[in-house]
Amino acid sequence: MPPLPYDPKLYARFVENLRSIINQPASATPNIRDVTLSELKPLALQTGLLTKNGSYCWRSSVSSRIAARTLFLGGPDVWVPKPTDVHRAIVEAAPDELHKILHLMRTMPFVRLRRRMGDNSEFNPACTLYVSVQDPKNYRIAYAWGNTMAEPDSRKPGPQITMIHIPEEHSLRMQVLSLPEYDLNIALSTDYVGEDKKGFLRQAMYRADLKGMLGLHAGTKMVTVRDAKDGKLKTYGVFMFGLTATGKSTWSCHQLGLDYKKGENTKAVQDDIVFLRSDGSAYGSEQNFYVKTDVDSVEQEAMYNALSDKTALLENVMVEADGTVNFLDERLGENGRGVIKRDRLMVRQGRRMVKIAAKSINLPPLEVLDGIVFAFITRRNTILPAAQQLTPEQAVLAYLWGESTHSFATVPAKAGESARIVGTDDFIVGAQGRKVNRFYEMIMTLVERYPEKVRFFQYNTGGMGEIIETVAEGGQSKKKLVRKATRVPIPLMSAIQRGDLRGTNRYEVGRFGTGEIVSCAEGDLTPYDPARFYGQEDMARYAAELVEGRRKFTEEITAQGLDARVKKLAEDSFRVAEKRAMAHGAAMGKEAAAEHAAAPTVIESKAPPRQPQPGTSPVFGVQTSKWITPWVPKTRPPRSGGVRGS
Repeated sequence: MPPLPYDPKLYARFVENLRSIINQPASATPNIRDVTLSELKPLALQTGLLTKNGSYCWRSSVSSRIAARTLFLGGPDVWVPKPTDVHRAIVEAAPDELHKILHLMRTMPFVRLRRRMGDNSEFNPACTLYVSVQDPKNYRIAYAWGNTMAEPDSRKPGPQITMIHIPEEHSLRMQVLSLPEYDLNIALSTDYVGEDKKGFLRQAMYRADLKGMLGLHAGTKMVTVRDAKDGKLKTYGVFMFGLTATGKSTWSCHQLGLDYKKGENTKAVQDDIVFLRSDGSAYGSEQNFYVKTDVDSVEQEAMYNALSDKTALLENVMVEADGTVNFLDERLGENGRGVIKRDRLMVRQGRRMVKIAAKSINLPPLEVLDGIVFAFITRRNTILPAAQQLTPEQAVLAYLWGESTHSFATVPAKAGESARIVGTDDFIVGAQGRKVNRFYEMIMTLVERYPEKVRFFQYNTGGMGEIIETVAEGGQSKKKLVRKATRVPIPLMSAIQRGDLRGTNRYEVGRFGTGEIVSCAEGDLTPYDPARFYGQEDMARYAAELVEGRRKFTEEITAQGLDARVKKLAEDSFRVAEKRAMAHGAAMGKEAAAEHAAAPTVIESKAPPRQPQPGTSPVFGVQTSKWITPWVPKTRPPRSGGVRGS
């Protein structure tokens, strides 16, 4: 594809003209009204639905971020590395669109809300949001986003970040235009609150990187455990990396089944974006959380309690006619969201309800902690173990590859295929190699300065045993789910994580050269052994596909400035995996041959497929078509065996 027709000079003129509008005195821009959260509240609530909990819920026309239609305008450093035809069309139309925006900013009714990101002495972006309110429902966009941030404070240093949100733009021109060099984002033809949240956070990460920090798509928590070796209480800072919807919020807020009677606990610090500093500390970004709402009252107790509180601001969640909120009913969409107060994250301890949010949104320096843990969450469903212990070098590669898997629920056409995003961070501006290089430098420096105090793990919140086949149907290739994965249950993942922190789990080098978990003191791993689901040839094939995917992705990021030292780490890991696969296959081949010789011949009979039968709707009590499966509501997963993932 030929280079996109970017016009940096035009973008500079646009920003200059925009500033001449928004920086005028209020009397000169009567269409722009300055508002506070308290002023926005009644305007927002009048379009919301009151729930039985006393909270309010809204529905948005667009229920997720429009990542594929998000584009960076500016100089070469911010250009999209792999532009699409959609990107080209947006760039070509940008001059006319930007001209229109200037006109709209002079004529349409807007509210202007000023808030602050962060709470520290060094980096606190001052955030200003402009939302057009020609449609009164848009007041809730500013109100919901404003509740994630702090009150403005002119004494706090930080860059000025501006976002313009015009949901009324025609759907044919739906897009997000980001001008990183000017700290400006513009969202058009979408009314999703997540665009504002991520617009400001994406820009803040870009600025933090330029200041020598590293913006991370990760949650943070403080965990105090009793060490298995010396019996002493030790406190760790934990970073939880993960793609959206893989469990960052869940595990940032989860209590891990720790023994509070013995002084153990988990304190939630942040659930989404932090800024890593060279001393191992991390500045937080948000005062409150914007979380997915598909939570269970037992397994995700703190988040459930916060979402059920009257202060929660819900979006795209099922609310029944009588006001009952059903967080697990996703018939109208699978991206329900809620703004929750950190001080409403509570769990029951004995007869008391206890708040589990840390006092500060910042993670302290490593020198005042007993250690820090970098945990990478992945969600895969074939042969990857539930937990892996990583070396610092392997952790850099985990950050580079940022792996997960597309599911039938999210992207049916790509179900089972790998999804790889550097740092699990799909908000990187420009070349992605620089982020990996910076992470490499920071991690290696921390390990050198604080030996034995930095640890690395990867957790698979998916499962094992999934089989997906590609079949020809109607002249097209389609994915068919032959066997669902046996999911790793939340209680087992809790046991694994607390075992890692206490030091009671045992790891052995596995097929990828990483440490694979082989025993967990308080959890049974045997149901999740890949050998229970696949033969050796299938496991070897899945492993080879994983390595090949990593190899191709590494080459892609190499073209985006990846440090040669990191590329060598990746190449070394491929050789180790291939060598171990050959050795493992030879050993297992002898064992399998011996078992085959001793085993009786078994002929498996396959029953004919069950034909659909007519039934009665559990909701309406009427006869249904034999081809329609009645909807069954989600229920709390069992505490053992395969369950819904985290």
